[in-house]
Amino acid sequence: MSYLWTSEALVEATGGRPLGQMPEGITGISIDSRSLKPGEAFFAIKGDAMDGHDFATAAVKAGAGLLVVAEGKLPALGRLMAPMIVVPDVLVALERLGVAARARSRARIIAVTGSVGKTSTKEALRHALTSVGKVHASAASFNNHWGVPLTLARMPEDCDYGVFEVGMNHPGEISPLVRMVRPHVAIVTLIAAAHLGFFSSLDEIARAKAEIFEGVEPDGAVLLNRDDDRFDLLEKLAHAAGVENILGFGEDARADFRLLKCTLEADHSMIVARIGGRDVAARLGAPGRHIVQNALAVLGAAHLCGADVPTVATALATMSAESGRGKRHILQLANGPITLIDESYNANPASMKAAIELLDATPVPNGGRRIAVLGDMLELGAHSAQLHSALAELIGSTRTDLVLLAGPEMKALADALPAGVKSEYRAGVEELKPVLLDVVQPGDAIMIKSSKGIGFSRLVEAMIKTFPAEAGNTIPA
Repeated sequence: MSYLWTSEALVEATGGRPLGQMPEGITGISIDSRSLKPGEAFFAIKGDAMDGHDFATAAVKAGAGLLVVAEGKLPALGRLMAPMIVVPDVLVALERLGVAARARSRARIIAVTGSVGKTSTKEALRHALTSVGKVHASAASFNNHWGVPLTLARMPEDCDYGVFEVGMNHPGEISPLVRMVRPHVAIVTLIAAAHLGFFSSLDEIARAKAEIFEGVEPDGAVLLNRDDDRFDLLEKLAHAAGVENILGFGEDARADFRLLKCTLEADHSMIVARIGGRDVAARLGAPGRHIVQNALAVLGAAHLCGADVPTVATALATMSAESGRGKRHILQLANGPITLIDESYNANPASMKAAIELLDATPVPNGGRRIAVLGDMLELGAHSAQLHSALAELIGSTRTDLVLLAGPEMKALADALPAGVKSEYRAGVEELKPVLLDVVQPGDAIMIKSSKGIGFSRLVEAMIKTFPAEAGNTIPA
């Protein structure tokens, strides 16, 4: 059997003491007893809301190969018959294991941060690099103080590429994470007004994102968005962090990885880019100008990692958007189909602009309408009302036929929309749901977008439940 970690290596890396009859090794790492697979090690992490030790019995019943538990919790687990590694602090033990995983790996490591596009770029890297080697990448948005070490700890010793998403809400959060990851290539996708409630300015956000430069390997490179207004600041901060190889991607004439041609279609894009001194053509399986920018970062990173760029470019044709991040569904009404664009995972001014433009580019048949269903953008602080109302001008410049709004922050946009834009506003998701379900007609294209905490995913679920897709009619974006 192939083990992710032998028990001997696991004990050495965590610095713990073994208790009971250890298995030869473990096949994976889990911190959730509900998704744990037989043979995996269960790390009983204590979080803000729940303590993993409370689920130790469930982990054993699910087939955990061993448990990693805190010394202070051992008396409460005394009757549990399972092999254990006992440590002072379980999260620290997971961090130590992550560091050990990075130390043993010969993979080329890529780390991605930015205000928008982190997960989409990470997933595009995962998808495209699989065409040229074995790839290990973060699951979902595992980009915080437990997600990053968990992803590191799960990295197989024999993978060729490791792709890590690194996020933050406050200054100082990226530094310890990137020092564990130690990337060969660090990507900053874009600086935008996300989490602005925790920062005084976009420059301050840029400085927090720039912490990713602190962990770049001595021979590594930083890849920045040349079209970003904060490029010069980020370049300066990268130099200050001791990074020598600083490159840019984008449409700007000075970009090292430069977009030469771009054709945006409803369900894909066609691009030609100058990568490593040669022109590379690619079809991108997901639509939107923002996806084009992500793809330039992917091709640039592939070049910097020594991957075969034409092969990587070809693989981009089969990538698709994920649920909540642009995934499209063709749903059936009694008299015809509608298109649902699911952008419900998260929202900030930059991603909201991209989603509204994506809806504008979506074709509708005669009689069909473009309907934007928008919820609050969170964590914008004192800037919230102004940034929400500013969307009115953007919407007014598009072919959006109807705007459905919900959430306390979206009231500012409801009040600012031009008189010629049809709209409905409700206090929350549940109040808006019947309005949405009642208003849709055959031929409509409906885009649902909000910050995750607003719960607009429930609108997506209601649409799919009420108007089921025929077999094969859930399509990649």
